[in-house]
Amino acid sequence: MAWLSTPAHGRWLEAETDRLWEFGRASRRASGGFARLDDVGRPLPGPVELWITCRMTHVYALAHLASRPGAAALVDHGLAALAGLFHDDEHGGWFAEVDVDGTPRDTTKAAYPHAFVVLAASSATAAGRPGARALLDEALAAQDSWFWDEHAGMVVEEWDRTFTDLDPYRGVNAAMHTVEAYLAAADVTGDRRWLDRAVRVVERVVHGFARGNAWRIPEHFDATWTADLEYNADTPAHPFRPYGATVGHGFEWARLTLHARAALQARGDDVPAWLLDDAVALADAAAREGWDVDGAPGFVYTVDWQGRPVVRERMHWVAAEAIAAAAALHAATGDARYDDLYTQWWDYVGEHVLDRDGGSWWHELGPDNRVSRTVWAGKADLYHAVQATLIPRLPLTPALAPALAAGLLG
Repeated sequence: MAWLSTPAHGRWLEAETDRLWEFGRASRRASGGFARLDDVGRPLPGPVELWITCRMTHVYALAHLASRPGAAALVDHGLAALAGLFHDDEHGGWFAEVDVDGTPRDTTKAAYPHAFVVLAASSATAAGRPGARALLDEALAAQDSWFWDEHAGMVVEEWDRTFTDLDPYRGVNAAMHTVEAYLAAADVTGDRRWLDRAVRVVERVVHGFARGNAWRIPEHFDATWTADLEYNADTPAHPFRPYGATVGHGFEWARLTLHARAALQARGDDVPAWLLDDAVALADAAAREGWDVDGAPGFVYTVDWQGRPVVRERMHWVAAEAIAAAAALHAATGDARYDDLYTQWWDYVGEHVLDRDGGSWWHELGPDNRVSRTVWAGKADLYHAVQATLIPRLPLTPALAPALAAGLLG
């Protein structure tokens, strides 16, 4: 069965996208931004987080571009929070967390959520929402001023509120989402430098760090980009900075490498062979060391530097990125084995990860594939799951929002 070319599967994907979009509507906070959701889709108390608000703004921009009624209001709600609630009018940039009364809870300015500001603004610009392009221009100016390191060809990690003190930590997770954001910005603005920067980051991380470390991507570095392979060895299940190699990031970097390759091809550039070769090797290694390796189906969260499981919980986002990577690899290579893996992994999600009663996807399962909450509680947002349902129906370039705006949804 070739699911990736089956119209019936495409209809199922569309229905699942709609199910996810409907679940997430309740995350809209009257005071501004979007909240994390609990198991049945109720907003969780606490501060609103920049990365959650950006990701939900992005996914509802995709919904608006897919002609879903009511999505535009949610995009505009997110844009208003980015222009007001989260925005630091005094020093620039955006606060990481804000209390419901508008008081900043976390005033650091980090690359990870700022990358999502670029992505949200890019998608909202593609959707034609008022104020989105001005927000995108400001977010890209922040990248130029504070986050892009031209010498390293990478992004720095975290500043204090005033952009005076720079933390010496450097991280590949933030770099990965910056690649995604830069690819989207390049398509929306037509400015080639964002694509060139994305390719530089991919080359350093994938063709350098990953290739040089048996395709297990070092995640944590110091200010000179020297890897710290023992970082967080005492807290291996950290949700953003776990110890060891993160299986889902292997899939995600492989897919982003293919998106970058397709973007170069679309512009008529000479495309280095390593972009495809490394994407294949990276995804294959993630599948080999992450999938069904400990006596039960599913993907382990992390492995050590010999490829042995460390954190064995199954995260929904890892399965989503594996599915998206398999679809991208099939599109790039035509190799039927990726359709087979795609089918196998969707079967796993259908059996274990989809919550058909409460809605959305369980965000974490234990090694026995029962619901677990050691790393994640509730069902924070829709980003990974929605993208897993859209990427198989879209070309590898342009990015998701401009592709939907161009009418390229299969």
